[in-house]
Amino acid sequence: MELTLPETAARRPLALTEQLERLLGDPGDSSLAFSFARCAELDRAEAFPDEICAALDVMGLPRWFAPAAHGGALRSSEELLQIIRTLGRRDFTVALAHIKTYLGAVSAWVAGTPEQAGRLASRVNAGAVVALALTEQSHGSDLLAGELAAVRTPGGYRLDGEKWLINNATRSEVVCVLARTDPDGGARGFSLLLADKKELAPGSWHHLDAVATHGVRGADISGIAFDAAEVPLDARIGAEGSGLEIILKGFQITRTLCSAMSLGMADQALRIAVGFAGAHELYGRRLADLPHAARTLTEAYADLLAAEAVSLVATRSIHTLTAEQSAVSAIVKYLVPTVADQAIAALRQVLGARAMLVEDHAEGTFQEIERNHRIVGIFDGSTVVNLNSLINHFPMLVRGYRAGLADRPGVEGAARLDGPTPELDPGLLTLYSRSGCSVVQSLPEAVEAVLRRAERGEAPAAVAAQASRLRLLADELHAELAAYRPSARDVPEHAFDLAGRYCVLYAAAASLHLWLHSAPDTGPVTGGLWTEGAWLEAVLARLLRRLTGEADLDDADGPALDRLLPILRAQHDGGLLFSLLTCALAESGRTDADANQEQAR
Repeated sequence: MELTLPETAARRPLALTEQLERLLGDPGDSSLAFSFARCAELDRAEAFPDEICAALDVMGLPRWFAPAAHGGALRSSEELLQIIRTLGRRDFTVALAHIKTYLGAVSAWVAGTPEQAGRLASRVNAGAVVALALTEQSHGSDLLAGELAAVRTPGGYRLDGEKWLINNATRSEVVCVLARTDPDGGARGFSLLLADKKELAPGSWHHLDAVATHGVRGADISGIAFDAAEVPLDARIGAEGSGLEIILKGFQITRTLCSAMSLGMADQALRIAVGFAGAHELYGRRLADLPHAARTLTEAYADLLAAEAVSLVATRSIHTLTAEQSAVSAIVKYLVPTVADQAIAALRQVLGARAMLVEDHAEGTFQEIERNHRIVGIFDGSTVVNLNSLINHFPMLVRGYRAGLADRPGVEGAARLDGPTPELDPGLLTLYSRSGCSVVQSLPEAVEAVLRRAERGEAPAAVAAQASRLRLLADELHAELAAYRPSARDVPEHAFDLAGRYCVLYAAAASLHLWLHSAPDTGPVTGGLWTEGAWLEAVLARLLRRLTGEADLDDADGPALDRLLPILRAQHDGGLLFSLLTCALAESGRTDADANQEQAR
């Protein structure tokens, strides 16, 4: 069966996730190729998941890596977020290997001609793997120092040089290469070229050896070398010299979607910890009933819900606030992996020694998640790169906030989960958001809306108090941003701290908008998150702590977090995604006892 989603079902949040879950089957069933047990075996053997990737091809997943406008199935970035999250929850190596075709092809979706994008989409639909070759061994992430050259010839370009540390460099059919087309380099000295291995002359290229890695041990992380390899003129994407600009615009989409990998892995890490805590006894009591363990679980759960709110709003913003995505993608790529890293580390304390086991507990999945997830914060721009990008936006962020500038329909479209997103217009992507960040700049209005609801008895007084405090903190932070003066030499540590706090402010603002504009989930389990603003109060409690740096001494947030514990347990035992929205996983067919027994092994 192929993964399909009728137009009517597409408007229901996470419908695609449920459909994919049904197709993939219960990952706890070790007889399935795409099971936790099989993925663990492949990880220990450092073997590529060929069989699993082939099965995903049969399901038609590659069609979702090409936009519908070019003949693929993808109608919204939110759909791709769901696919990546689902695969990432099961195995990061599989997700990274399979989804990377979108990264390799996105430049064509952003800047290719209709004919060029259509041809590539046909290849992708048929299962062709596309790699993105950016980095070189001698220069790392300094793309402006790249030496691989593309020299004009009568028929196109001649490629000479190497690209290294490339995902799917060996198994790909097509490689999107960033090449120096101007010997002097510079921002306009590089171009993007599609190199189809089948059309290159024999002996004009070869693969470099695979590189051993700490995480994603079975992934194809290798390289490719070109020696007078000829590609036709129509292999170039965009104008000559526009390569870096196209790459950076494509990153605004892919950096945002990286959050899905964090959501998937954090979900499974929490699932393992909840299952263990529910079955393990300590001091004559279930671990889940001990206050410290229970609080650790609910804190991780609240953080995951906050990360989900950020990811959903930011991903929909790709379509509704496209011109602001340079700032938004930097925020999301820093915040979500950072929050997930911290949550996974905290959950390690609940599992104790079992968190380190390779085989004898939950298939050794937790230790694999912990080392794999660290990679998410590195690729498509590291933490430092993204915070530095946000620092460059400080003047516009301050100006927009103080003037109350915001694309209000765009914000509502990003936060209203039951409404469709408009088709993406890549021409609206810009390297610098001149309008700032509408989600944060409309925060004062969102706070006023919460206060009005509280006056009518439609919002808890506690949430209203949190929103009022958030408004004051937002004013203070923007005053600090306005006082910051860029350094001609080095960016001071204080600037990175300000950027990190702004990312937390974005998360709080996104959560408020989501709660205000989205219809509450009324499911028998997940509906409890929306009752009296339970999820919003817990999420804001955690985010306010992050924003102020206050230590949790008086446990004032305890009641809000404690209200999440029965919902967390119910989602786990019912085989539901840890989410603000009702979403049945393939595990939902198992009994509570089966799930707990599996997690306790």
